[in-house]
Amino acid sequence: MIVQLHHPSTPETLREAEAFLLALNLKCRTVITPDSTLFVIYAGQVPDPRRIRQCPGVKDVHRISDDFKLVSGQWKQGRSTVHVGKVPFGPEAFNMIMGPCSVESEQQLEAVAQFLVSQGVRMIRGGVFKPRSSPYSFRGMGLEGLNLFRGVADQYGLSIVTEVMEVAQIDAMAPKVDVFQIGARNMQNFNLLEAVGKSGLPVLLKRSMSGTIEEFLQCAEYIYNVGNERILLCERGIRTFEGAYRNTFDVNAISYLRSRSHLPVLADPSHGVGLRRHVVDIGLGAVAAGADGLLVEIHPHPDSAVSDRDQTLYFDQAARLIEGSRQFWALRSNMAS
Repeated sequence: MIVQLHHPSTPETLREAEAFLLALNLKCRTVITPDSTLFVIYAGQVPDPRRIRQCPGVKDVHRISDDFKLVSGQWKQGRSTVHVGKVPFGPEAFNMIMGPCSVESEQQLEAVAQFLVSQGVRMIRGGVFKPRSSPYSFRGMGLEGLNLFRGVADQYGLSIVTEVMEVAQIDAMAPKVDVFQIGARNMQNFNLLEAVGKSGLPVLLKRSMSGTIEEFLQCAEYIYNVGNERILLCERGIRTFEGAYRNTFDVNAISYLRSRSHLPVLADPSHGVGLRRHVVDIGLGAVAAGADGLLVEIHPHPDSAVSDRDQTLYFDQAARLIEGSRQFWALRSNMAS
């Protein structure tokens, strides 16, 4: 159950509300976001909601059957929109995030930024700390690369999405990042989830290659639970018995996540299939299934990229995906109206 108080609530109202709930032998957690003041009841015998409505400062009471509460779609009126600067992700807007797998050089970033601006794409992705399967592979330029990334992004008016791999990196990265990405390998790094949540920045959370939908949403709950409601869920493919491509893109998850959670749902077709020639088709399929945005790897010279070259698009392929995605989204919106 979620007990929603009038927002903002005074410290006195919070104390009185907490005392009221404790007197009913209920265990609860206070969650305050920029837009709401909530008590999440997670243990105890919940009485008739009419009794809870007598709680001081109460605005509404929501019964929720999901184990995850805050990210559940059972208590929100409609689906949420998350803004990154002036870029919205949600039911009324579709946007794309594109860029190289790894930040390599100023020349590379300049070429990508110029292309994105020419296509009306306002967000750029790029890794400066890279989790690699082999310790001998390129593992990123670190903070030097992030400074370079920020400079080019500012020059072209773009917002940055980049992966953070450990709690110790957050303070140094936060002033230069617009969205923290939690990669698939860190989906269940609970200390990291809470720490990025406390940063206050939007968080793009990727589903792990072996994570269930339930586990994925519980991980998002960790971020929301510390007061950060600006979460973007991202489906990026799962590991199955099939070996013909890198991952199996779970297109079912796009529609299913939208039905279970109010949070925006993005798709990463680059990792979803792992083969360049199929990325555009898989991306369009994700849009048709209901994705609120795409996260795609592009590069001026994909065959010489230091990482993920086999799944990285050339600019002409990216342009086809951008145009096709906008058309698919417009068709989907017309069908829903």
